[in-house]
Amino acid sequence: MDPGELKIEWARQYMPVLSIIKEEFVKSQPFRGMRIGMALHVEAKTANLVSALAAGGADVFITGCNPLSTQDDVAAALNRVRNVHCYARRGANNTEYYEAIDKVLDAKPQITIDDGMDLIYQIHTKRQELLDTTIGGCEETTTGIHRLRAMAKEGALKFPVIAVNDTPMKHYFDNVHGTGESALTAIMVTTNVLIAGKHAVVAGYGYCGRGLARKLHGLGARVIVTEIDPRRALEAYMDGFTVMPMDKAAAIGEIFITTSGNTHIIVERHFNVMKDGAILANAGHFNVEIDVDWLEHHNGGVVRRDGIDSYRVGGKNIHVLAEGRLVNLATPKGMGHPVEVMDLSFALQALCAKHVVTNGKAMGAGVFDVPQEIDEQVARLKLDALGFQIDSLTPDQRTYMSSWDIGT
Repeated sequence: MDPGELKIEWARQYMPVLSIIKEEFVKSQPFRGMRIGMALHVEAKTANLVSALAAGGADVFITGCNPLSTQDDVAAALNRVRNVHCYARRGANNTEYYEAIDKVLDAKPQITIDDGMDLIYQIHTKRQELLDTTIGGCEETTTGIHRLRAMAKEGALKFPVIAVNDTPMKHYFDNVHGTGESALTAIMVTTNVLIAGKHAVVAGYGYCGRGLARKLHGLGARVIVTEIDPRRALEAYMDGFTVMPMDKAAAIGEIFITTSGNTHIIVERHFNVMKDGAILANAGHFNVEIDVDWLEHHNGGVVRRDGIDSYRVGGKNIHVLAEGRLVNLATPKGMGHPVEVMDLSFALQALCAKHVVTNGKAMGAGVFDVPQEIDEQVARLKLDALGFQIDSLTPDQRTYMSSWDIGT
């Protein structure tokens, strides 16, 4: 096997849930005659999802959802899989990135699977001829869901999309443990700095921020959380973390990690007060949280290393990892979320894609939650793979939980 195939096979060994689903797809062929368009991080775990969909009868057309997250050897290996067409390339410029998106859409996919909503955006703005043939889609990430809900609120979304990100199996494992471990792994392997004892600032205390804060604390960091939501800020405080505005944290922090999914979280006024040697990383989807554009145009010199751009600002060095892009995948050695975590997330994607094929035409336009039975199915498959058993309700307990007239 070549390097890409070896990576895919390594990941497959640790993805038992997706393997079970793939076996079922081989028998039932739920995607026979269907074209599936995908814009995801093209790496080994994703390749196993693609393989499962293709095994289920789909013609799969895939490109990247981030210019720096593609692993070229995996992309090459995917192009050798029957009924799979991969257009992703690491380091694609903006024009090349959207040309690859259009190549996927040229196949006229009936189902879309997005990480960031770029396929759906392109269909609704520049490829509207595809609206009539698109049954529906699935969205992987928080940022994409924000964009989709804004579209739906304005009445601009024209087909159903399942918010795969907004379900317990995604929040509890992919967001908390996946982002938490993979972002810190990428930071440590890229910089080789010690986490213990450092002031680490986490911008945003959603599920990703919670995971990062916990993992940083476990490594001995002094964790500071910045938030705009008073409830999440209070939760961070009750969890034992220091809470303050970014304007104050900027002068204290030594490592900064953004997880907000919003724009301009760290900007000029923050750069100007940061300590010499501050390290900045983004764990949100798009490269908008750190104002890298300002740094590029207002620095006193820049030194570029593998995965690190060091800017001279006011006589101090400020280090930005992965150009401010998704740090766990865009750094040279970034591997993304741990395999076992993506086994669960991609199992959700596979089953939700099947749900859209079966029910999409009847769902109507809008953003839909993952059906609870799918979320629970993935959890039970994982427990079975681990050899764990859990309790079930007795008849008396079912009666009690469904009644209103049993009191003290």
